[in-house]
Amino acid sequence: MDSKEVKEGESVSINGNEINIVDARKTRDKDVFRLLVGFSITLVSGFVLSVILLWLFLTMNGEAFGFNPPQSLVTWEDEYRDITGINEIEGLDGTGISLCIVDSGIDTSHPDLKNINLMGWADVINSSPDPYDDDGHGTAMAGIIVADGGLNGIAKNVDLYIAKAIDSDGSGTDDGIAEAVDWCVSQESDIISLSLGGGQGIGGDLFTTDSLEIAVENAIDEGVYVVAAAGNDGENDDGDVSSPGSVENVICVGGVTRLGNLWSGSSEGDNNGRLWPNPILPRNDPDKKPEIIAPGLEVPVLITKSDSWWGWSSGTSASTAWVSGGLALFLQEYPEFQRNTDSDSTKIEEIKILLSENSQMKNGQSQHDDHFGYGIFRIDSLIDAMDSNSSNIESKIETRKMPIQKNIFDIFQIERRITASVPPDNSMNAIE
Repeated sequence: MDSKEVKEGESVSINGNEINIVDARKTRDKDVFRLLVGFSITLVSGFVLSVILLWLFLTMNGEAFGFNPPQSLVTWEDEYRDITGINEIEGLDGTGISLCIVDSGIDTSHPDLKNINLMGWADVINSSPDPYDDDGHGTAMAGIIVADGGLNGIAKNVDLYIAKAIDSDGSGTDDGIAEAVDWCVSQESDIISLSLGGGQGIGGDLFTTDSLEIAVENAIDEGVYVVAAAGNDGENDDGDVSSPGSVENVICVGGVTRLGNLWSGSSEGDNNGRLWPNPILPRNDPDKKPEIIAPGLEVPVLITKSDSWWGWSSGTSASTAWVSGGLALFLQEYPEFQRNTDSDSTKIEEIKILLSENSQMKNGQSQHDDHFGYGIFRIDSLIDAMDSNSSNIESKIETRKMPIQKNIFDIFQIERRITASVPPDNSMNAIE
């Protein structure tokens, strides 16, 4: 075959086979160009996606990825902080105050609880040496007070003590809870928070055979502030608040909404007295029940055993924790009200007078209301009122100590009380 120049695109016959001629250099250049274009597109797409994800994280505070609670919960929390005066308080975080929560335990693995000052733990259910929460109610209540992260606890720097007396089913016994209360007292606690309740023991304030009520009365006699839930039967009320919130010097707490209205489930107090089915003497100021109301509807809380770490709780359990945290701020501001070796119930009585005179009543209210109490808990008003009212309070305490003749009921209805927790109505829905 004669040798001659063959151009690209032409065909030649070799051994009878037609072969098209292609310039290998041009083919290689095209392949490289396509590779570079594809790589560049991938880089640009990845960069754009990264920018979008970063924007979502920064603008939504990580909400889209479950790193933080939904914005609605943060807003609800701030609204409740406003109506209870927490946002008006500066420089107070519960430092130096010992607060004991009797509940179902605490889940210390929650990201909002990594900075807590957990000073003591007791488990009267399973005797475990390590903290845990197999129900979730205790973690929710603790978070209202000490959360530090997605949610903002009211008194996040308190010395926290946790006594587990509520089991995985959300219930406990009088004796078990009483043992937990006694343990809190032994730990030199200033405040015991009881987000639980049940039927009252016999005898009203004449006497009681109920082990939990006795434990609570003993704690108060040693100068411990006991805060307890009013109960959640407001829509089908049995006529009075739950025990131990019914005990005279306990601070019993009902529920309020973000709009400042009574939460519909909050229990009513029976302050006129009754003979049946369980005798109750008429209550006097400042011990009428409930004493105050606090956040009780869709209160942002920490949750466990869920796809998210945050949710909400409706009930007077949350109200109780809210007041317990607020009270810790007051004790930090006025150390003379803290428990000491010489403490008795005197300072508790003073606090109750302050609460009765410095809570936010509803429009048209001028005295205690069996549902609304003495009003919405306002920690700012409580703190501001202390100095101006100190001498007046002391005179009222002396008046209360005067002997009062009580009628003894002839007939007592004997009933065994079963104590159950007031579990939260949790939901992962930001808005119903």
